[in-house]
Amino acid sequence: MNDSSWGAPAGTGYWGPDQGPAPAGPAYDGRQAAQTRPMPIVPDVPAGDHQDDHDRGAAQRSGPPFRAETPNEHPQEPMSSPSQPAAPQKKTAGRDLGAAIGVGLGLGAVIIASLFIWKAAFVGVIAVAVVVGLWELTSRLQERKGIKAPLVPLAVGGAAMVVAGYVRGAEGAWVAMALTALAVLVWRMTEPPEGYLKDVTAGVFAAFYVPFLATFVALMLTADDGPRRVLMFLVLTVVSDTGAYAIGWRFGKHKLAPRISPGKTREGLIGAVTFAMGAGALCMQFLIEDGAWWQGLLIGLAVAASATLGDLGESMIKRDLGIKDMGTLLPGHGGIMDRLDSLLPTAPVVWLLLVIFVGTT
Repeated sequence: MNDSSWGAPAGTGYWGPDQGPAPAGPAYDGRQAAQTRPMPIVPDVPAGDHQDDHDRGAAQRSGPPFRAETPNEHPQEPMSSPSQPAAPQKKTAGRDLGAAIGVGLGLGAVIIASLFIWKAAFVGVIAVAVVVGLWELTSRLQERKGIKAPLVPLAVGGAAMVVAGYVRGAEGAWVAMALTALAVLVWRMTEPPEGYLKDVTAGVFAAFYVPFLATFVALMLTADDGPRRVLMFLVLTVVSDTGAYAIGWRFGKHKLAPRISPGKTREGLIGAVTFAMGAGALCMQFLIEDGAWWQGLLIGLAVAASATLGDLGESMIKRDLGIKDMGTLLPGHGGIMDRLDSLLPTAPVVWLLLVIFVGTT
């Protein structure tokens, strides 16, 4: 039973001696009803909360019957006890760091083992990552936008693109890219024409965004010191991301691109550039034959820029799709595409600069 069936209109107290006729209903003795009516349970009100009689309700009043007061007629005096200051909130990473570190170490072990033991095995790792990334991207496009980019020709063509890049070089990668795009156009013809243009456009975009950019990792691997070039590429990208996260989390105050990725800051970008340039100088000096430290500084700067742009690019895609992560395959990280976002656009940048500085062999 609500208060209106027992009490007076809003802004008045309990039924008192001068309260007038009782509400409509069975005849009863008003005084007896007022005495036997159960008291509602009232939660404790912290000190410092100032509410008028109307907000508190009649249930919080005690003592003998009193004259009804209109709201704000007699404002309450503030409580004398000082309010306790709120405890400062700790910054959090927003993800399960334990799971993220464990998964990252596991992936790193697989990559390093395949990279230095058998090059062909690492090519297989790239191809698997490409196929899974394409599956995540096309699935999210269909779920969120109703875009049906054909996965079968993309997956087959994407894996072939990586292998062709490793076996036949850049020329093989371009030919495989063209054939994959053609296969997407033809495959989609087996379905009704409605939405054909947006589906094939998304398919060609996916073919370029995931497997074609990943092919430059295979191109790096073809050099005599290919494993060390790929290792440098991976280290610089990870160090750039780590520097951006560490400095941005600790010192970040000025947003870099708040409409795209509110978590990224200008201070984080400075951290990415600093960490990547330092790591680049060390890698070129001690890891790459005929490399110079100043070349590593330039490569590190380029990696920080491309990794940041790649991260922002996928953040733009995810915001358009209305999702936080592309998948849930990697605990603490999201999906495969959430790990490839900064690697994919960085691969052609590192490949090109290494070709310019130390050649293709």
